[in-house]
Amino acid sequence: MGKSVLVIAGSPRKGGNSDILCDQFIKGCEEAGHTAEKIYLRDKKINFCLACYVCKKTGRCFQNDDVAEIIDKMEKADVIVLASPVYFYAISGQMKTLIDRTLPCYYPGSLSHKDFYFIITAAEEEAFTKRALDALYGLVDCIEDATVKGIVYGTGAYEKGDVKKLPAMNISYKMGKNT
Repeated sequence: MGKSVLVIAGSPRKGGNSDILCDQFIKGCEEAGHTAEKIYLRDKKINFCLACYVCKKTGRCFQNDDVAEIIDKMEKADVIVLASPVYFYAISGQMKTLIDRTLPCYYPGSLSHKDFYFIITAAEEEAFTKRALDALYGLVDCIEDATVKGIVYGTGAYEKGDVKKLPAMNISYKMGKNT
């Protein structure tokens, strides 16, 4: 039986390089018999975490936005893919805001034992993605028995579509297929 894969696209740019790599990953997943869904954070209403810790008592955030729906999908997925372009050596603001809002997941451990993949795109070479990856690893490091299974580096891609000429296209497809 195939796995359930949730791809979270953190780019504000529709059809951008990280978005293209997400589609390649999904193509590989689906060809391998898995089901995959992509969520575009740019289309979601995500408020900032208020650090009130209501979620520590209730297991859910009190804010009325799209995060509860996203977390529900994350909890149901076997595999979670986090994709973000690198802006000023960091992940997109949309992705960071979502990560902050996953705080309710730590108390019941609802994301434990998940496999994660990261897709990173940047104009610069791979060495410039370290700080952005640290933020993604920061999430996974806080989840019991979560594992990073792979990273796709779409580096050297600045303009929309540049990634189509890079090895990252095939790497993303193969990682999806081998999920």
